[in-house]
Amino acid sequence: MTEDLFGNLTSDPQAPAGGSLSQADHANLPLAVRLRPRTLDEIVGQEHLLAPGSPLRRLAEGTGAMSVFLWGPPGVGKTTIAAVVSSQTNRRFVELSAVTAGVKEVRAQLETAKRELARGLPTVLFVDEVHRFNKAQQDVLLPAVENRLVTLIAATTENPSFSVIAPLLSRSLVLTLKPLTDDDLNQLVDRALSDERGLGGRFTLAVDARSAMLAMAGGDARRVLTYLEEAARSADAVGATVIDLGTLEKSVDRAAVRYDTDGDQHYDVISAFIKSVRGSDVDAALHWLARMIEAGEDARFIARRLVILASEDVGMAAPGILQTCVAAAQAVQLIGMPEARLNLAQATIAAATAPKSNAVINAIDAAIADVRAGRIGSVPTHLRDAHYSSAAGYGHGVGYRYAHDHPHGVAAQQYLPDELVGRRYYQPTQHGNEAQIAERLELIRRLLALPENR
Repeated sequence: MTEDLFGNLTSDPQAPAGGSLSQADHANLPLAVRLRPRTLDEIVGQEHLLAPGSPLRRLAEGTGAMSVFLWGPPGVGKTTIAAVVSSQTNRRFVELSAVTAGVKEVRAQLETAKRELARGLPTVLFVDEVHRFNKAQQDVLLPAVENRLVTLIAATTENPSFSVIAPLLSRSLVLTLKPLTDDDLNQLVDRALSDERGLGGRFTLAVDARSAMLAMAGGDARRVLTYLEEAARSADAVGATVIDLGTLEKSVDRAAVRYDTDGDQHYDVISAFIKSVRGSDVDAALHWLARMIEAGEDARFIARRLVILASEDVGMAAPGILQTCVAAAQAVQLIGMPEARLNLAQATIAAATAPKSNAVINAIDAAIADVRAGRIGSVPTHLRDAHYSSAAGYGHGVGYRYAHDHPHGVAAQQYLPDELVGRRYYQPTQHGNEAQIAERLELIRRLLALPENR
């Protein structure tokens, strides 16, 4: 930014202003930067945002002016989309980093944008890490966005609903970017290996090294390309053209977790995890949990298994564990990984250290076994629906005893079909909360006993 003859601040209409896209033209650019797509069609993943006529596509084509917030985890394409817009649009492109830009710089860029707009040159303003802008900085942006003095593209890894002021958010679109799949990352790796902007076909990638690289990347395109670049440099240093697992591990200084998300390892590790929790070995349970997390196992799958375990292996011995596990599953959906590892760990520790009982699964399975065996019988007439006018004529509801009219809220009458009178499905243990339930249940069953059975 310089001063003109009249002392006004001016800038190069196409020059970025100190962010991740600026100064991206030197010889030592990282692989991830060299391979940035030049058009929207080259972007991998995010198909739900790039359809014909979508706001992003119209923005890149220069036919849209709506400000947008790009919200998603690291390495899924937020900066890449901004880079494509900057290269394809016929508008002036300015980049600000929320980490370094203060209120003064924001005001200066907006003043320049106002003058350029008067000359017929609209501005696209890209703000990276916008959640780091404080309220004062966001307030400065608000009138410019409201009056479309600039078209704002803001990237954030945090939920804009919590980090961006409501007036600014209401004047923009929030576009959610999804984590990249293994197929998406494989496309990127293949492109990096073959493209002249990348490794130019000089290296091949072993199958086990590719699998480990994808697992370690965790859906982050930037990370997988960084790992590939460093592994290629290590291979080149020893004159090798094949990037194997050993080369990868030495390059990233991290052991690859041997784990196949749909094979034996998947089933064996989750089995060991469940059995460790069931056996109350919290340290072993945390080890298996860490194995799954580091291998890139779907956190939602782990959470589902914990919810099942909470009823199957803990049950009424500590009924609050189910709430803890359900809350962990919800947290996984709300905040995602890696932060949700804390919620999964908390649920694992709670379940592993809780008293155990399998009485719940035994009870329902025993009841289902009787039903499947045909031991079902008829609904006793006094329990049948008596709300319609002719029900009494059939004897429905006759003799029914309302539980709340009796001592302890327990009414002695037959509740099971004739064929199953006396059948006991739920057999509580003496562990944890279930010991108290067992004592109360014994009293309830005595109160429920019919006079002829006493």
